[in-house]
Amino acid sequence: MVSREQKRGSLQEKFQLLRSITNSHAENDTSIIMDASKYIQKLKQKVERFNQDPTAEQSSSEPTDPATPMVTVETLEKGFMINVFSGKNQPGMLVSVLEAFEDIGLNVLEARVSCTDSFSLHAMGLENEDGENMDAEAVKQAVTDAIRSWGESNDPQN
Repeated sequence: MVSREQKRGSLQEKFQLLRSITNSHAENDTSIIMDASKYIQKLKQKVERFNQDPTAEQSSSEPTDPATPMVTVETLEKGFMINVFSGKNQPGMLVSVLEAFEDIGLNVLEARVSCTDSFSLHAMGLENEDGENMDAEAVKQAVTDAIRSWGESNDPQN
């Protein structure tokens, strides 16, 4: 038979998992559930927006050339979620993007990068406390500029 303490421990593990999945900073169980509920609502809204007109979403956010990287930046409670995707592997682009983060004073807390056949970067960053306030558009512009200058310096036609 499973003891009450084991059940409670198992439940607490599940709450911590829910807390980490939803990026919640809540400490008590009720707040974790509320944060998870808000997170689910945001996901539902994103799915609804995508389902309303998936072709418009793609045409406005995805470049027609698979070698042209797509950059999206989402504002989080205390930072930004940055996504860069290119249908073609882009050797050296990661270094340019990370240098752009450093130049604007963005500390990368977590990042996932894949550059096997395509290039994909998902990063979560916080702005430095001593830096100026920045918004998602400024972060996107800095990353886009870094990619553009990288592309110009690596263009075989130059």
